[in-house]
Amino acid sequence: MNFLVTGGAGFIGSHLCERLLGAGHAVWALDDLNPFYDVALKQRNLRELQALGKPFTFCFGDLLDPVCLGELMAGAKFDQIIHLAARAGVRPSLAEPALYQRVNVEGTVRLLEAARRQGVKKITIASSSSVYGVNAKVPFLESDPIFSPVSPYAASKLACEALGHVYHHVYGMDVVMLRFFTVYGPRQRPDLAIHKFTQLMDAGKPIPVFGDGSSARDYTYVSDIIDGVMACTEREFGFQIINLGEAQTVTLSRLITLLEKTLGKKAIIDRQPFQLGDVPITCADISKANKLLAYQPKVKLEQGIPRFVEWYRNSRPRP
Repeated sequence: MNFLVTGGAGFIGSHLCERLLGAGHAVWALDDLNPFYDVALKQRNLRELQALGKPFTFCFGDLLDPVCLGELMAGAKFDQIIHLAARAGVRPSLAEPALYQRVNVEGTVRLLEAARRQGVKKITIASSSSVYGVNAKVPFLESDPIFSPVSPYAASKLACEALGHVYHHVYGMDVVMLRFFTVYGPRQRPDLAIHKFTQLMDAGKPIPVFGDGSSARDYTYVSDIIDGVMACTEREFGFQIINLGEAQTVTLSRLITLLEKTLGKKAIIDRQPFQLGDVPITCADISKANKLLAYQPKVKLEQGIPRFVEWYRNSRPRP
């Protein structure tokens, strides 16, 4: 099949493109290579994909550019679209809320409309565990009330879920919204905690720890996330919202201990106040994913951290 992957040069996107190519599909990756983090990292991801010698096409462009989208959709007949492109991150969204709404919400509706016009019936869209906000009920279930987001990023993802439902209800498109829970692994964005802490600790520099270390996250290894996305491409759902997580929580203090053990270095803690927009805990109920996708995460954090650190050390520029 022919797949369009938006955000295909990024962390999760590049892993997904690699898996799709390995499964024998043709892949087009749309990415604007914006400087949210070092563009050289995305370019390295693209070189690795191009080196596979598979039917892979990189399309440089912006979802907000109607000419770009129109030419892309007219130039290839896509069987499915997997929409990962977005402005990411809770804290950065507090500084630029309008940008997050424009890119994430307007970009999503432009893509949905382009897909509708070209007759693409199936689209899988990345949402986020952030839509649950400060949820006292743990683990988080897809049917939980989610009307209290606490960051512009979360609000933008909630709006995207509503748009997905509209395009299913009105136009009969097959739409799956996947709520990702704290994805990590090789190629992870450098602004995310595991990558950032590893880099700072390895250099002997302090790591910023917001709060007392008791906040907890459902860390999910990237290969498990890709398993869930791939399963979505293999069947029809109508409209569904599905959690993809590890279904276990790890405190920030525990995460730092695991990094210390793997790196063989003691962390220097720079204690900071709890940040606006952050939530105290995320934890996925994955019973729906297991039922609909046969989803069963395989990589525990105790295995995933050493794998990430190995990748980090192998990928650093040589002196």
